[in-house]
Amino acid sequence: MNNKQRGSAFSIKLAFTLYKYFGYNFIYYFIYLITAFYFLFATNVKDALKIYYKKQGIPFSSLFYYQHLRMFAITMVDRFISKYDPDSYMFMYENKDELRKKLNAKTILLFSHFGGWSSAANKAITNNTINIVMQEVMTQGIKDIENSIPNKKDNLNIIDLNQGAIKVSIDIANALSNNEVIALMADRASNKKNIHKSDFFNEKGLFNENPFKIAYKTKTPMLMYFVIYKKKQCYEVKVLELEFDYTLKEKDAIKKAINNYALSFEEVLKQHPKQWFNFYNFWSEE
Repeated sequence: MNNKQRGSAFSIKLAFTLYKYFGYNFIYYFIYLITAFYFLFATNVKDALKIYYKKQGIPFSSLFYYQHLRMFAITMVDRFISKYDPDSYMFMYENKDELRKKLNAKTILLFSHFGGWSSAANKAITNNTINIVMQEVMTQGIKDIENSIPNKKDNLNIIDLNQGAIKVSIDIANALSNNEVIALMADRASNKKNIHKSDFFNEKGLFNENPFKIAYKTKTPMLMYFVIYKKKQCYEVKVLELEFDYTLKEKDAIKKAINNYALSFEEVLKQHPKQWFNFYNFWSEE
């Protein structure tokens, strides 16, 4: 399974530097040129998107390919700019105060490689610590750019899966015992042992079982988070609660929860097909 993060340090650094000199409107249109470059040369991404759009039942075209790449470029640039200047972004929530109350206590957030998930984390609506569990394979150049930008909020913490299973498990357990928030990716398993196959666009998609196991065993409330791009520097955050059926055995309860998540994610992707950035064949373990 090829799950490497796309994007280049050069293009991101260039866009970020131009933003600081000329502002966001300039970058918004400059991204057309960046997208054109990847449109011509990112052939492996094109192959993966052909599979994805076929599953959706949407005829694949060069226009769709370009628009999908452009959407990815916008959200990638927003990831860095929102860290630098989070107040320049708007995130629209329903029942914001009620959601904030939930996030002020221990919660598991189900993120996916969709829309502006990373930008939303840079402008969280809670002061509770948010621990993002991830194994994002970025080039060192991109990591250096991100690390060079100071956090405007000090409540974000990364739990790196590269530390090993034991260390990660301890960090997650400590965070939950401290009543903190844990955010995990449901649409990408870093370890094949955690792959769970569930119906997804009429075929078995490969989901990450681990967040569901943790939530079930610790009886922690779980929220599905979909951060949908709407317009320049503006996102809608769709939040859905995912409940476990504790009358079932653990395996069956987890299976049911993953199936419910897959159905919800499928509906979101039907409405916003160009905002999923898992650029590999999600239905194959190869």
